[in-house]
Amino acid sequence: MIKALVTGGNGQLAQSLKDVVNHQDELDVDFQDLPDLDITNKQQLESYFSNNELDYCINCAAYTAVDLAEEQSDLAYAVNAEGPKYLAEVCQKHQVTLIHISTDFVFDGQKRIPYLETDAPNPLSVYGASKLQGERSIQETTEAYFIVRTSWLYSEYGNNFIKTMLRLSETRDEISVVSDQIGSPTYAGDLAEVLIKIVLSSSISYGIYHYSNGGIVSWYDFASEIFKQFGKKIEVKPIKTKDYPTAAKRPKYSVLDTTKIKNNFDCTIKDWQGSLNKVIYINEPN
Repeated sequence: MIKALVTGGNGQLAQSLKDVVNHQDELDVDFQDLPDLDITNKQQLESYFSNNELDYCINCAAYTAVDLAEEQSDLAYAVNAEGPKYLAEVCQKHQVTLIHISTDFVFDGQKRIPYLETDAPNPLSVYGASKLQGERSIQETTEAYFIVRTSWLYSEYGNNFIKTMLRLSETRDEISVVSDQIGSPTYAGDLAEVLIKIVLSSSISYGIYHYSNGGIVSWYDFASEIFKQFGKKIEVKPIKTKDYPTAAKRPKYSVLDTTKIKNNFDCTIKDWQGSLNKVIYINEPN
């Protein structure tokens, strides 16, 4: 039996992990979140790891409010940088493999071909910088780690772009969405399957990996497809980033090259439209 801890256990990715784990007899997974387990509290972490025998820790805990992070940088760095460092320290001490979720926002978007794991990060925002510091703290602390960067994450759970679009469609006849930020949507259920595949593989091919669904789209394209699949009659207007100012800068292009994770773990990179179709059962946004 493989024993694992999932931090950030109430978040959308952790909820998707629960769905996958329910079909796995060889896994014993404990989902923990605030206030019971705070990754920024070293004493809590040490107590938990001392009292629970673990093989893996999947860190889904994160501060993800990209714009708010610009004014709450201390909190963003505490959760996204210090927390992963503490987790890496306790994982190293107790010989636990750490799987950490990171983001396409560690890149500046200057490329026009998909980003490799070896490309130099250059974050544009506090959020991206805090996530990058978390990555580097892990790399400096333990060797037994998988850092999985993903992009444009959504699911049936939590707050995400789909939920926002559906909520807005209830009160508006038209919506303007940026058309010059390019990336790849990722269904959390697909990412969860890959994370569990890594756990079950018992692989020691540690390092950084990229995972997203297949396909390259703009937020405008994504929104248009959401309304199409959900049968919403609403006009979607493309606008430029410069006409939609936000507190945090975002990369213009953040497509991730998924070749490495596909080859190392025999993953199928599912098309983004097909995966979006899986969540059309959302009756009403929360």
